Amino acid sequence: MSQKLSLQELHNLAMNIVGKDMESLGFEFLGVNSKIGKDPQFVGLKNKDLHFVIVRAIAYPQDASSYDPVFMQTIKQHATTFEAKAYYAGVGLGHGADFAKPVLKDEDYTQVYKGLQEIL
Repeated sequence: MSQKLSLQELHNLAMNIVGKDMESLGFEFLGVNSKIGKDPQFVGLKNKDLHFVIVRAIAYPQDASSYDPVFMQTIKQHATTFEAKAYYAGVGLGHGADFAKPVLKDEDYTQVYKGLQEIL
């Protein structure tokens, strides 16, 4: 029987999804931090503007696109210090056959990712 992915493995999967999206949008990566709890996960440059991106792997039934507004304001203030924009990227992850079940190693998974959400 397959094992559930660890929290770090889920986080890495979410980061890969967001990183590929950022590449497709033309971001240049200046920094990447895949360790859980170290924010931001991505520091990127696009059109000469600096961007900080917070990535979270979210399990069902939580809404992947909702975030802690108090924490995100802290990130926004940090970004402002560097004249950067701040973004949240939540990735909902679930088992391929049943989104409500956990992601298992070596099995298909389902994702819900609505792109980068700018923190205003």
